[in-house]
Amino acid sequence: MTAGLSQGEIGIERLCRLAGISRAGYYRHWQGSAPRQEETGLRDVIQKLALAHRHYGYRRIAAQLRREGWLANHKRVLRLMGEDNLLCLRRAVFVPSTTDSRHGWRVVPNLARGMGLTGLDQLWVADITYVHLAEEFAYLAIILDAFSRKVIGWAMETHLRAELAIAALDMALAARQPPPGSLIHHSDRGVQYACGDYTKILRSHDIQPSMSRVGNPYDNAKAESFMKTLKQEEVYGSDYRDVEDARDRIRSFIDEVYNRQRLHSALDYLPPEEYEAKLPKLSGAISPHSISITENCP
Repeated sequence: MTAGLSQGEIGIERLCRLAGISRAGYYRHWQGSAPRQEETGLRDVIQKLALAHRHYGYRRIAAQLRREGWLANHKRVLRLMGEDNLLCLRRAVFVPSTTDSRHGWRVVPNLARGMGLTGLDQLWVADITYVHLAEEFAYLAIILDAFSRKVIGWAMETHLRAELAIAALDMALAARQPPPGSLIHHSDRGVQYACGDYTKILRSHDIQPSMSRVGNPYDNAKAESFMKTLKQEEVYGSDYRDVEDARDRIRSFIDEVYNRQRLHSALDYLPPEEYEAKLPKLSGAISPHSISITENCP
């Protein structure tokens, strides 16, 4: 009798005998149905992840699957995403200028090139990009910790005056409070970063300024990489009513998605905040030489 026994207490052989089928027949049926059920479940999860992270490539989807307990290598994920036509959004074409390097302010040397980072708050990188609104453009200034790729300061306005970059810098300083003499601030040669009001703040916190070389897009690659991610994963799929709407939605993307959820291949597929939480707070002194900078913006 089998009364009182759960299914897990009855062996496959006895179950097959009770059902009047052979063990070979049972295993043929299992091999034909179980893998299909597993792949259906995997496809469903991949589709949900692709919708939640619209611009994740197959490698990041595979990494997210591993974090959720699924066993699927990146080649299988690539095949399934290709079969299900999980395509990325296309980027916009028009790119207004956000950098004006034709100014009379002092341009400082590039101190970030070849710099070996060992911890947080040794190198910050800054950049400005545009965001297309319904009837105008807004401009976003960001500051990124180059070691963890975390956005630590940002500001958005409908102008490109120095106050925009200063607001992002003030946010970063309030959030991180770097020790004097421990930090290099790297940017392009734009007037917002070269003018006296901005460099006065750097000097007051004993932060060394650094600027990219002429015509070299790789000097500030980490900041530009974030801007590309922002455009592809948030801006290009959104229709912003006005600057307030754009500011709220970009704040949500930076704080909730990019810093806390988005997996970074350079961070062993961890989000920046999780990566920082796993690190000891290291500080590294920069070169002690000082650079003279001008006093005031016009």
